[in-house]
Order: sequence, then C-alpha cells, then structure tokens
Amino acid sequence: MSDQKPAFSVEEVDAAPPAPRARVDDAVPPPEERKRDYLDGFLAEKPQAIDPADPGGAIYDGVIDALKEIFDPEIPVNIYDLGLIYGVEVSPEASVSVIMTLTTPHCPVAESMPGEVELRVSAVPGVRDCEVNLVWDPPWDMAKMTDEAKLELGML
Repeated sequence: MSDQKPAFSVEEVDAAPPAPRARVDDAVPPPEERKRDYLDGFLAEKPQAIDPADPGGAIYDGVIDALKEIFDPEIPVNIYDLGLIYGVEVSPEASVSVIMTLTTPHCPVAESMPGEVELRVSAVPGVRDCEVNLVWDPPWDMAKMTDEAKLELGML
C-alpha cells in the first residue's frame, strides 16, 4: 500500500445549522421593467364557445349519451357502440335528426326501437324535437361496432 494522503479530508459533526431559507425580502428587483411579451394578447384571448349543436357541444353530447343508454335486447351492448347509429345532426334550432339501422330487418324490436330512440333523444335538455330515420342501406355488419362493443362480446 502507498503512504499517500487522500486529496480530501473528512470531518464528522454531530449537528449542522439548517440552511437559510430564501425570503421575498431578499429578492433583488429586476434591473429594468420587463418588455411586453408577444404572447400577452394570445394568452389573454378567451376560447371560443362551442356551439351546443356541434360535436363537443352540450346538446350533441347529450344526444350521444342518451343513445348509449339504449341497449339492444338480444345483445348486451348499447346501440351507439353496436354501430346502429349512422348519423346524428342537430340543427341551430335544436331539432335532432338520427339516422339509424338495425342488425336485421327481422329484428324483434324493429317497430319499437325507433320510437324509443325518439323518446330518449327528445328528453335530452335543450332538444326541441327529434326525427328518427330508419335505413337499411348500407346494411349493418359487425365491422361497424366499436372496439368496446367487440371487447364486451368477446370478439377481441
């Protein structure tokens, strides 16, 4: 072993005074007034309001939520995730038009389902009236289902 001394020394102490805390009074004022930031106007601008009839608006989202509460009696999945809703349009006057289909024309709820959709959508706050159009073209197929519906049915 060599007889060289380490380049540093170690001092053991029982206690040390706490480090001083920064105080606002100790802050040094900036040397000059800060120049206006070019983002000031941008940051002060308020976001534009979302039209209630557009996706993301209160009425449109309320209609989608109402459709997600209606379940196909034979399949434990709501009609929206099942892909039975082809379109939802909300007019500026809050009239709603729903274009939908059924899994098959021989569906046991073919007569009652459009009426239930109309009642549920009409009950959404802000909706003036609802018209449901039942179409068969394009025909429904399993590709129209959301991933959540496929997972629920064990298809994923």
